[in-house]
Amino acid sequence: MSDRVRFAPSPTGFLHVGSARTALFNWLHARSTGGTYVLRIEDTDAERNRPEMTEGLLAELEWLGLTWDEGPFYQSQQKERHREVVQDLLDKELAYLCDADNEPVKGNQIKDGLAVRFRMPQGEIIEFEDVVRGTVSFATDDLEDFVIWRSNGTPMFLLANAVDDADMGITHAIRGEDLLSGVPKVILLLNAMGAEQPTYAHLPLLVNEQRKKLSKRRDDVSIADYRERGYLPEAMVNYLALLGWGPPDDVEIRPLEEIVELFAIEDVNKAAAFFDLKKLEFVNATHLRDLEKNDFIERAKPWIEGDATPWTSENFNQDRYLKMVDLVQEKLRTLSDLPRFVDFIFLEEPVEDPDSWNKAMVKAPFASEMLDGTFKALTDCEWNTETIKEAVTEVGESLGIKLGKAQAPIRVAITGRTVGPPLFEAIALCMDRQTVLDRIARARSRL
Repeated sequence: MSDRVRFAPSPTGFLHVGSARTALFNWLHARSTGGTYVLRIEDTDAERNRPEMTEGLLAELEWLGLTWDEGPFYQSQQKERHREVVQDLLDKELAYLCDADNEPVKGNQIKDGLAVRFRMPQGEIIEFEDVVRGTVSFATDDLEDFVIWRSNGTPMFLLANAVDDADMGITHAIRGEDLLSGVPKVILLLNAMGAEQPTYAHLPLLVNEQRKKLSKRRDDVSIADYRERGYLPEAMVNYLALLGWGPPDDVEIRPLEEIVELFAIEDVNKAAAFFDLKKLEFVNATHLRDLEKNDFIERAKPWIEGDATPWTSENFNQDRYLKMVDLVQEKLRTLSDLPRFVDFIFLEEPVEDPDSWNKAMVKAPFASEMLDGTFKALTDCEWNTETIKEAVTEVGESLGIKLGKAQAPIRVAITGRTVGPPLFEAIALCMDRQTVLDRIARARSRL
């Protein structure tokens, strides 16, 4: 029998980067072993579940490319099966009824308003081999009786999880380290059912810069947010794969197909993994650079077209934009950076960025001289990249300033920002002489 692995999220919120990493590692294990990837929605808590949450979760999994072989199955549809197992445990006196005060109640039939607790055996050691963490053991004397059926007539997570894993023939349960403490209870339930336990692999915690566990309230963890900010799905899964696992050849940035070939769940380490936004940006920038031009243009459309752009459709010039693509593709960290790298060629006036103006104009004692000299030099020179660059270089040298600093006031005068695409190529390819001179003159007048 081939491996059957399942990703079983609860549809009570957005797709968290930790859940996405879990989904990916299950998917990778299934793909690398020729197994089956099963998607199960654990929606037994009706009070917290909302259909739109499930829809959003499925959409983000599909965007990441983590498509499933079976499912999605909805745990809530198995309620009668869960009830059947709980009743069987009551009949065998492996569980008991209890009231709202957690006091035992006589009887062995499920009743409305009463919960059901599993009876913890005494003096036993529950031991299992975790693929990531090694041998793990718990003493039942350290564990208390636990609720398996709520008083409102719904199963608890651990009960539903154990029943569904057994019924679906799940062979591998790959999930976060925070769920490790629940395993002995699940094993006891499986034993009571006479079912085999799956192989467990608990992935290391994801932590932030302060080495604290990633939090939905505190940290930037929504996959949907990263999608909206212009991260590529292939970059996202590439980076998520590195959170607890590393390729044996140490080449970290690579296509998903290669990761599948190299991945082994046994190679996952148990040390906490740092979710590093700067590294994610680096991985994404690398994948952006590797896109074919036509592919890049297609993927960039949402950030170039539509009402959200800083320019109007009348201002947009397709020919100029296509020339800019070659200049900016290698500079971008995310697709959402694209508008601010190209807006100056479409807007009548460059944007006003106070920080850039203060840094390149107010605090630069040579700004006025650079603007004056450049205006004069560009008035009648040939209009090509090399000539424009040489003209600005010569002005800077006449003031004893190297090009890196000398061009800063010119860049801010023309683009509005200190950071952007290659300046001289952009001027020569996408701007006419008069527009450039007018912007330099207006910037000089402000000084």
